[in-house]
Amino acid sequence: MGGDGGVNVTIPASVQALELNPDLSLFLVGDEHRIQPFLASINAPLRSRISLLHTTECIKDDDKPGNALRNAKQSSMYLAVELLKNGDVEAMVSAGNTGALLMIGRHLLQTIRGIQKPAIVATIPGASRQCYLLDVGANLDCSAQQLFEFAVMGSVLAESLLGEAPRVGLLNIGSEQYKGTDEVRAAGALMERCPDLNYTGFIEANALFEGTADVVVCDGFVGNVTIKTSAGVANVVEKLLAKQREVDNLNQATDSPSSQMLQRLSAQINPHRFNGASLLGLQGSIVKSHGNATIEGFAYAIQQAVTEIENAVPQLIAQKVAAIMQQS
Repeated sequence: MGGDGGVNVTIPASVQALELNPDLSLFLVGDEHRIQPFLASINAPLRSRISLLHTTECIKDDDKPGNALRNAKQSSMYLAVELLKNGDVEAMVSAGNTGALLMIGRHLLQTIRGIQKPAIVATIPGASRQCYLLDVGANLDCSAQQLFEFAVMGSVLAESLLGEAPRVGLLNIGSEQYKGTDEVRAAGALMERCPDLNYTGFIEANALFEGTADVVVCDGFVGNVTIKTSAGVANVVEKLLAKQREVDNLNQATDSPSSQMLQRLSAQINPHRFNGASLLGLQGSIVKSHGNATIEGFAYAIQQAVTEIENAVPQLIAQKVAAIMQQS
């Protein structure tokens, strides 16, 4: 029920996800009177993989997270996370209130032993391949230990997706060892001493998209500003490419090499492809979609959840953290 588009986005995206994943089943949690019309035209085999959990209550974007946790236990978000806690589902996806989702997730699922706070990890495009940035908004102020834990969690996620040990960088204002805040420098020292991390050192923001690191760690304030700035730049570039394609169409050059290159580039930086930020550190998989996601973008968020299920990401993080705790 969350996000700017609500069921107009989430239900068609859910149908797309079911079409792409023949082994996927979905619980749709929300107002069935608003959901049912979107399901009327789909075929019976697809409909058989959808279950509805009805509630008319939902958490609004401007609701305070603490109030939502206390007073919205019949909301679609709370009930959906409860399904995950009870083992009825293996992952949960929402485009709703981020703060409320964090509080409800942490309250119902609890953090993995050895992890102080969950972190939100987002995928950003790069010149050679994408990288994973965390935290992007869950924790505005982080200790060195928490930044170290983010590095461990991000490394596990990236390795499960890339199939190799990822390079981990720590976002800083310079690459020199003496630069940055006390917490950032202390976090770098912790990562340097950990043999389970392929730590490459400090990374500056201008190198973020150049493939210097596969996982980039920062506090939630810096990460949120970074991810929103990069999304804004991607939108500007996409609009510029769209204008150029219009010029090519007017010049009847749609089949030219330059036009084809523009189409490929536009698809590569399409921000909808990178929608879906995982909440790492909880004892269960929760994926947060951007509130203004399109149908395509929300479908990508569901696919992110499918991938986390297939790779058993929370379990892998728990194993890695337990191994590091034993070493120390």
